[in-house]
Amino acid sequence: MATLTKGKVTKSTFPVEGMSCASCASSIESMLRAREGVQEANVNFAGKTLQVAYEPQTVTPVQLRETVQEIGFDILIEKKTQEELEERQAAALNNLKRKTLIAVVLALPVFILGMFFHGTFAWGNWAMLVLTAPILLWAGQRFFVGAWAQAKYFRANMDTLVALSTGIAFLFSLFNTVYPEFFLSRGLLPHVYYEAVAVIIAFILLGKYLEENAKDRSSSAIKKLMGLQPKTVRVLRDQSELEIKIEEVQVGDKVLLLPGDRVPVDGEVVSGTTYVDESMLSGEPLPVQKQPGDLLYAGTINQKGSLQLVARKTGGETMLAHIIRLVQEAQGSKAPVQKLVDKIAGIFVPIVLAIALLTFVVWIVFGGEAYLSEALLSMISVLVIACPCALGLATPTAIMVGVGRGAENGILIKDAESLEGAHKADAVILDKTGTITLGKPSVTDAVWADETVEQEHLEKLFFSMEAQSEHPIAQAIYTFYKEKGQQALQPTYFNSLTGLGVEADFDGVRYFSGNEKLLRQQHIPTPDHLLQAARQLQEMAKTVIFFADATKALAVFAVSDPVKPASAEGIKAMQDAGLDVYMLTGDNKQTAAAVAKQVGVAHYQAELLPNDKAAFVKQLQSEGKVVAMVGDGINDAQALATADVSIAMGQGTDIAMEVANITLMRSDLRHVAGAVKLSRATVQTIHQNLFWAFFYNIICIPVAAGLLYPFTGFLLSPMVAGAAMALSSVSVVGNSLRLRSKKL
Repeated sequence: MATLTKGKVTKSTFPVEGMSCASCASSIESMLRAREGVQEANVNFAGKTLQVAYEPQTVTPVQLRETVQEIGFDILIEKKTQEELEERQAAALNNLKRKTLIAVVLALPVFILGMFFHGTFAWGNWAMLVLTAPILLWAGQRFFVGAWAQAKYFRANMDTLVALSTGIAFLFSLFNTVYPEFFLSRGLLPHVYYEAVAVIIAFILLGKYLEENAKDRSSSAIKKLMGLQPKTVRVLRDQSELEIKIEEVQVGDKVLLLPGDRVPVDGEVVSGTTYVDESMLSGEPLPVQKQPGDLLYAGTINQKGSLQLVARKTGGETMLAHIIRLVQEAQGSKAPVQKLVDKIAGIFVPIVLAIALLTFVVWIVFGGEAYLSEALLSMISVLVIACPCALGLATPTAIMVGVGRGAENGILIKDAESLEGAHKADAVILDKTGTITLGKPSVTDAVWADETVEQEHLEKLFFSMEAQSEHPIAQAIYTFYKEKGQQALQPTYFNSLTGLGVEADFDGVRYFSGNEKLLRQQHIPTPDHLLQAARQLQEMAKTVIFFADATKALAVFAVSDPVKPASAEGIKAMQDAGLDVYMLTGDNKQTAAAVAKQVGVAHYQAELLPNDKAAFVKQLQSEGKVVAMVGDGINDAQALATADVSIAMGQGTDIAMEVANITLMRSDLRHVAGAVKLSRATVQTIHQNLFWAFFYNIICIPVAAGLLYPFTGFLLSPMVAGAAMALSSVSVVGNSLRLRSKKL
């Protein structure tokens, strides 16, 4: 169970037990939404989870569970580990497997007797009754229990269809076995349909077993992530080394790591040096050196050295837990198309019941000599074949596999709506710094307007101003001078000028540090030779920072932020995917042009403020484009929020990742095209699933009702109907599983 509390509303995810079709999910949702204190309830039929937002002061998890139990289902409100949940699921699957095997073994002789030796043996009907009864009353008990729970609230689901069809057939057969004279005295044969009852239940159970097996594979991504965390940890307490469970680790504990150990918590290295495999976070195959002061993340692998770290985040607070939570929430969320499917599923079963009743009446009125038998068989076939399982599985299985496939490739998708929406994108906007470039700029040049000035003192003032700023360029300058041993002074006044630079006062003198636009705005003259030097540096794809006082420009500094090795390849992949690529930056035009040329971007805008980036997004949207924005910083947050699809680089700021629909754990632009391809493939799979689910019902229900009988004499057997229904569900899940092999 996962829980997140915001304000007075708690959002929790609970495992659900007992669901058999999409109508079950719809029933749970509608019952919970009608409960006071529940703001939202969404059931993922494929994932067997319930996401509910509720007011804890009004309704408790126990009351939520009671509401669900009233209609024949259950939710697990007790906190369970992944291993415990898997054990419960495995036990339920084994129980289903056992019932399926016994049902198949018992159904086989019933089928042979009913189809090939019907009427041959006087005791044949009694033998079939004895063999069919345990199939119906034990193996198929779940259908009748579920149908009764629904009927108490005037609801219906798949259990209703199966229980009605097999129950009616069994009672009719039982009557004709015990009292055959009733029909014989009227000149009619007392038909029995034990073989239909036995085979229908056996086929449906077999289909359910295969379906559950396939759905279990669709959630393999979560299991892989869960497996990245060790079960036990070695800690140092009171100078003693202890081995404790992962759940018992506390913030501040000293954790001991040996070569080959998985890092159990997020923490800081306090002693030792090693190399750590962080590929599960960054995707980079090369190990990263770690030494005292460096951070380690849960799930990564210590390769060579032994070390100690202090636990900073444990349990549900670690980066790994955050990733798992994101994937679980995304897999449990609903795509917009699912809302329409849910509405259809909610009324589908009542419509099928009406069609089945109409079928029976039509056959009674217009049927031939065996009208009663044909009416009964046709009604049963309609009830069996029309189960909405395939319809309910069409969207969530594709979403689960798609989200899981993304997570395995370092693409974290916020929810199903984000996954579905990304396939419409036809334009991609890229921020330059930290997105196309490494985001690790360094100072390469310094040109002074007057070589005779007291450079050492002015450099200290310049360093002190940049020390106050959090901009990546400012941090590069700060690092450059800090490594030289420079000491910062405290300004009497400091102000950050968004998109321009900074200003500060030292000893009553005003100084400025920023771009050329800042100097123009402040009417500060710049010597020609300084401007010429700035142009030459910009043509080399370097970012230029001017340093000035209130009367004149004093110096120009060049900062180089190298382009990421994979940026050009990633942009080419986007273009090959049919996306128009734009680069936006607050940097100067010359640097922007040089970087754009280097990575192959034809469209770019420079010297933009954060609101200018958002305005450019709106401009493209007004032209009819569906815009994806890729960024990594606070200055990108506004544009990310404005875009149709927002993609954050995983090494960016928390605010960018919070706003984003999709987060790339690897700051690699090749995965932008991968995310779009994944979205397109998932949506295509959903459409395929829905097409076949609807097509199956549109074609099969009339055939089951006997539409072809007047023309061809063909009447669908209830046994074939049961097999077709089971096959439809398995085929939908199987089609979704093809996403696992999709190349991104």
